[in-house]
Order: sequence, then structure tokens, then C-alpha cells
Amino acid sequence: RSLALKGLSAKDTRCINILSIGYAATQMIKTKSIYSERSEDDGVRALVTRYWPRGVGKDAIDRWLRDLGPAPELIKLWKSGKIDWDRFRKDYLDEYKSLDKSALLKELKDFIKGSREKDVTLLCTCRIEERCHRDILKELLKK
Repeated sequence: RSLALKGLSAKDTRCINILSIGYAATQMIKTKSIYSERSEDDGVRALVTRYWPRGVGKDAIDRWLRDLGPAPELIKLWKSGKIDWDRFRKDYLDEYKSLDKSALLKELKDFIKGSREKDVTLLCTCRIEERCHRDILKELLKK
């Protein structure tokens, strides 16, 4: 469940406080580009992209869940402009109908729960959050 509080910036309201799936009451799920500056409030950092980002050291993250990234074919279609965002979103969500992808989502949920009360930041190479699978993934975590 997302809790919106008055007086928070747009960036702050992108953070969600999830209570319905067992996260700590103070735990936030955030998203950002792996290329954005690291900050103390990132908490535990989970890379959720299929390919390792160029120029990024292994110490930049705490966990890599590579198979939570979109299928390679879907990435190619999106980056080449052959499909629009709505189609990308639908196809990415359809990937979660498979047992393998659902198990990976559970693994991410368990990782978040295991991080105790630390915030968790989902990372990807995309620089624009609104057009990135990590934003869709954050929505899936709300369910």
C-alpha cells in the first residue's frame, strides 16, 4: 500500500511505504539509475537489469537480480523503437505469468524483507524512471 503524505517533494512521493507484504513500517522502496550518485539514504542497493552496466564496479550494489530485467528480445524491440511504452509494459508484465519470473519476484520480496528496516533502492541503467522496467517492478511489489 502506498502512503502519500502532504508536503513531500515529487521525488519523495515516488518512494513507497509497503505494509501489505510484510515489509517494515519504515522501509521505503526507491528506484534510480545506477549512474545516479549514490546516497546514504539508498539503503540496500539491488541491480534489477539483465546486463551489467558499463563502468560500474561490483561494489556499487548489494545484490544483482539479473533475470528481473526484461527479456533480451523485449529490450531490443523497445530500444529500437519498434514497440511503444504501453506494449513494452504489457509484454514485461506478461513475463511474470511464468513460474520462473514469479519465483524471482518472490526472491526480491524476500531480499527486501531480509534487509530489515533498511530502505531498498532498485537500480537499472535507464536514466528516466517513468520509462523503465524498475518502475513497473516497484508496482508489482505493491501487490
